[in-house]
Amino acid sequence: MILIVMGVSGAGKTRIGELLAERLGCSFVDGDVFHSAANKAKMAQGIALTDDDRWPWLASIRAAIEEKVHARESLIVGCSALKRVYRDVLRGGAQGDGNVRFVYLKGSFDVLHERLATRGRHFFNPALLQSQLDTLEEPGDDEAAITVGIELSPEQIVDEVVARLGR
Repeated sequence: MILIVMGVSGAGKTRIGELLAERLGCSFVDGDVFHSAANKAKMAQGIALTDDDRWPWLASIRAAIEEKVHARESLIVGCSALKRVYRDVLRGGAQGDGNVRFVYLKGSFDVLHERLATRGRHFFNPALLQSQLDTLEEPGDDEAAITVGIELSPEQIVDEVVARLGR
């Protein structure tokens, strides 16, 4: 099983991903580690990434997913996955290979903005929040994503996801 915890910056992808991995007994990787130095520098300067910036990043994450699938290991990945086409890359095509599910952490601008304002050291410039929200294509019904509001506590979010996974 591969779970991708998705959403805009500040939604809690890393925290929820780590807690899910602990609960499900598998590993977690933050998709940010796959960003190039150039991508991180752009975001730190408040410059939004383009699709051309994102394709190699998404391909790297997909390669890590394929490695885990081949090894028959589960993995939780924290990744914004803002557009459906990005999620298609991560799932291995529009129809997917059946190994990837998404957990969408949904939140309002106000909650996200407040979180980013109080977040410690991170390369993401909070000024990019609106850009991410403008880019975001929420998962469609046919994507069978698990959507959870970020107003819940991290433990409640994990409980909800685990229950919806049927575990």
